[in-house]
Amino acid sequence: MKLKHLSTAMILATLPATGVFAAALDRSGQSMSAFLQPGNYFEAGLSVLDPTVKGQEAGTSATTRKIGDMGDDYYFPSAALKLQLTDKFSFGLLYDQPYGADAQYSGNNVFVSNPGADTVLPQDRLDALANAGKAKVAAYMQSDAAKQAIGTLMSQGLSQQAATQAVLAEASKPLLAMQKGLADANASLGVGNTAVEVDTQNISLVFGYQPIPNINLYAGGVYQTVKGNVNLRGTAYSIYNGYDANIKETGGTGWLVGAAYQIPEIALKASVTYRSEIDHKVNINENFSVTSALTSNPAVLAGLLGITPAQALAQAQALEEGSAGKKTKITTPQSVNLDFQTGIMANTVAFANVRWVNWKDFAIQPYKFGLLSQQIGGLVGRPNGFNLVEYSDDQWSVNAGVGRKLSEQWAGNVSVGWDSGAGNPVTTLGPTEGYWNVGVGVQFSPTPATFIAGGVKYFWLGDAKAQTGAQAGGNEYVAKFEDNNAIAYGLKIGYRF
Repeated sequence: MKLKHLSTAMILATLPATGVFAAALDRSGQSMSAFLQPGNYFEAGLSVLDPTVKGQEAGTSATTRKIGDMGDDYYFPSAALKLQLTDKFSFGLLYDQPYGADAQYSGNNVFVSNPGADTVLPQDRLDALANAGKAKVAAYMQSDAAKQAIGTLMSQGLSQQAATQAVLAEASKPLLAMQKGLADANASLGVGNTAVEVDTQNISLVFGYQPIPNINLYAGGVYQTVKGNVNLRGTAYSIYNGYDANIKETGGTGWLVGAAYQIPEIALKASVTYRSEIDHKVNINENFSVTSALTSNPAVLAGLLGITPAQALAQAQALEEGSAGKKTKITTPQSVNLDFQTGIMANTVAFANVRWVNWKDFAIQPYKFGLLSQQIGGLVGRPNGFNLVEYSDDQWSVNAGVGRKLSEQWAGNVSVGWDSGAGNPVTTLGPTEGYWNVGVGVQFSPTPATFIAGGVKYFWLGDAKAQTGAQAGGNEYVAKFEDNNAIAYGLKIGYRF
């Protein structure tokens, strides 16, 4: 069947962009295929994604304006070196960029600032606050305390009308202070558009042990870096309109372990790989556009939260203070990859990959973001605060296909894929729910020791409802994204030595 030689080369034609667009922040798919190649081996690849993610305001948004393409193109490289040190021991060095995000809103919608029109709270809530304040003043003016104050002023020589106006003015001061503070806060909201950029890098050092030729046991350490920027703009984010977070690059360590079984004569290979979660303690430089307005006008928070101006001032000052020394914990998720291939006829193999990622337990809550969320969480039914980003479900993905050797130098494959997504509604910073895809790949081997592989995949992205952090965990949302797609391209070179 000529499968022995096919098994050492054919699956290398698999498109490098296997996980280029997946649930949540998942990007590379974290393949171990390079480490499981026979002998000494090197590869380097580049994947590019061109997504189209458009939507429309919906749900709690007061308008239904269209939202233009917010998914930016991005690319990421990968590389691997595998050395067969002895018959029983092997070593691998793998580089990839496992997680990431790159998105930017534009146009006229709830994710883009509209100076002079944006408000820190929806207009209906502002009206409710004003009406509640007026009702409180009116109730006071009918009370015995107000009548006594009016009587005191009249005994000092003021007319009844003048005394009433003086008491009314004094009683209205908290309401007027809150209205002025809200006006100042509205005027200080952010300028620009909502955007997110997150980048990670992985270096995995893997050691393998082959007790018998058919079995490979492997484990190793992983060093991972993460950095990013998040800018929240527009009325969708209410008081967070103007929030910026700069995540300084930092590193963390984790580990992986796995096992593989193969029968080269029939091109059979099966493997399972577990990767641990990785903790990062990061310094996040945060900025709120409205903090100076809140500090200057503590009556705003006092009115919103039902606390005293002194308490509100202390909370506003805590927001305005720097977050130096207040590190945020970011934990990238654990995952499991199952890979399988087998010969099905002469010069032909079938292959499949199943991946699980534990996004359900992932969340990011920067220090100052969380502090404000705890202060105002009661207003949105989140008394314990809320996260900047979180997901409600774990991710499952499946990619399967067939590869065929066409000649001594050429091979190709076709594949289909499915991704479950990480829940719906989902964050406004990545508003898709999984995908279906189809792909084709081709491999050219100018010599038995070298190859060039490339391919393309088309993605039908899952429809999603987008919600802010304050809405996460519930059914409310601010926009919907439907009928979107993406195209991924991949190129990879390899060398056996």
